[in-house]
Amino acid sequence: MSKSDSASRVDAAVAAFRDGGPVLVHDAADREGEVDLVYPAEGVTPDAVARMRNDAGGLICVALAGQVADAFGLPFASDAFDHPAADHDHLGYDERSSFSLSVNHRETYTGITDNDRALTISELGRAAADPDAVEFSDAFRAPGHVHLLRAAPSLADRQGHTELAIALAEEAGIAPAAVVCEMLDGETNEALSVADAKAYADRNDFVYVEGSDLLDAFGE
Repeated sequence: MSKSDSASRVDAAVAAFRDGGPVLVHDAADREGEVDLVYPAEGVTPDAVARMRNDAGGLICVALAGQVADAFGLPFASDAFDHPAADHDHLGYDERSSFSLSVNHRETYTGITDNDRALTISELGRAAADPDAVEFSDAFRAPGHVHLLRAAPSLADRQGHTELAIALAEEAGIAPAAVVCEMLDGETNEALSVADAKAYADRNDFVYVEGSDLLDAFGE
């Protein structure tokens, strides 16, 4: 792919995010090597949750910018758990997991339905737009059915889907909160291949973008 093609893909991804639409993001072959279906959090609907659940199949998580997570007082889960299982010394693809708490919005019932998760996710997005105006524990309870991820301060610090999604949101000028969900393959029982992810994007008129292109465009 030429530099102009890469730039065009990045521009299309930013435009899709600005419009509330999904983007398929591949991190890197030498990292997780996965493609995530990514949405801006604030506008997520029950239909979007159903698509992530049915078409992607991975864990539906909300990535939050580090400063938002700080304002909400959200720890890394590995720091919050007083248990040997929280040891990530042997994590293969990174130094530590970005997982924080799992939450439900307090107006949900069980928290797991598409309607409930869409409410939790969209309210997280709205809260991230002005985090200092939100008393997090008044709006959300833990544990819940939406997993939160703390983004590193910048793409220079970490280049995972969490940070790439936040970079997209920030470039689009929207709240720094995004939903990420790994795309899985029910036939191989592995991550969906890049070729199949691109084919899915083409069938649905979604943008596919490489993490390396986002790093080139947004990296410090």
